[in-house]
Formats: sequence, C-alpha cells, structure tokens
Amino acid sequence: MTRILHFIDSLSTWVGKAFAWCIVILTFSTCYEVFVRYVLNAPTVWAFDMSVQMYGALFMMAGAYALSQDAHVRGDVIYRLLPRRTQATIDLILYILFLAPGAIALLYYGYGFASDSWFYKEVSWSSPSRIQIYFFKTLIPISGFLILLQGFAESVRCVICIRTGEWPARLHDVQETETMLIHEHKDLNELESEK
Repeated sequence: MTRILHFIDSLSTWVGKAFAWCIVILTFSTCYEVFVRYVLNAPTVWAFDMSVQMYGALFMMAGAYALSQDAHVRGDVIYRLLPRRTQATIDLILYILFLAPGAIALLYYGYGFASDSWFYKEVSWSSPSRIQIYFFKTLIPISGFLILLQGFAESVRCVICIRTGEWPARLHDVQETETMLIHEHKDLNELESEK
C-alpha cells in the first residue's frame, strides 16, 4: 500500500513542480508588459490574459501537490494538540464530506466546460487579443481528477493511522522553516525520551 501512496504522492509532486514554472512565465510576461508599457509606451494586448491564465493554471494544478505535502491550511492551533487517531478521524470525515464532493464537481462540471470550450474553440472576451482558452479550461477536470486521486491517498493514510495510531510515511519535499523546526524538535524529544 505504501508504494501506491508514494506513487500518487510523486505524481502530484511532479505535476505541481511542472506547473510551478507558470510563475516564471508569469513573472517574465509581467516584467515585459511593464517595460513596454511604461518605457516604450507600447502596451501589449495579451499580457492581462496571459497573467490570468498562468496564475489560474498554477493555482489549479498545485492543489494536489499541496495536499500531498500536507500543506493545506487548517486550524493547527487545536488540531496538533489532538491524538493522532483523532486527527485522522477528523481528516477522514472532512475528506469525505468536503474534499471528495468538491473534486468530483471539478471533474464532472469541468469536463462539461472543457468539452464545450473545445467544441466552440473558445477565446477570451476580456481583451482584444482573443487568446484561446480551451487549453486552460481542460485543466479544470484534470485538476479535479488529481485532487480526487490525492484525496484517496490521504483517506487511506487516515484509515491506516486510525488502525495503527501512527501516520504512514509520506514523500518529503521542500518544507517551510517552521515545519522543519517542529520536526527537529520532535526528533530531539524522541531521542531524549529514549535515553
């Protein structure tokens, strides 16, 4: 089961890191737009649409990655004080009640939006550049599928934790400094308690 969980985690991580490059494209296109607008007095017609689509793609496709890294926002002030089995029970209930229906809605309705958009070869109406947006609307059902898949992995982790009292190992990636310090502190406490 660990191999399946790690495969799903690695898929979410790969997709999240691939779409993280959208921020580089977004940064360069914004800098270019500022330069040509204010220095050359020749603004582009595509920069606004480009920034909206790059940010939207980044936001949609990073959701499963954030979930795989346990990086979504929660009320940690109370949550981290609870026993692990209680944490897992709360997470499992929330995944079933909120995450799964939301991901299924993204998948189902997003597929309808994307297929209609491809059928009409939809373009943006918010600017004169008329940028094609059907490619980006395709990301809606794909992100729903990835979030649903990662949600399944997280639910399995919850069930394992409810049974064993320990969270199963997850693939680690870049972490915030606060998270690293918390883990180091826990490791030091465990070493001291073993002595």
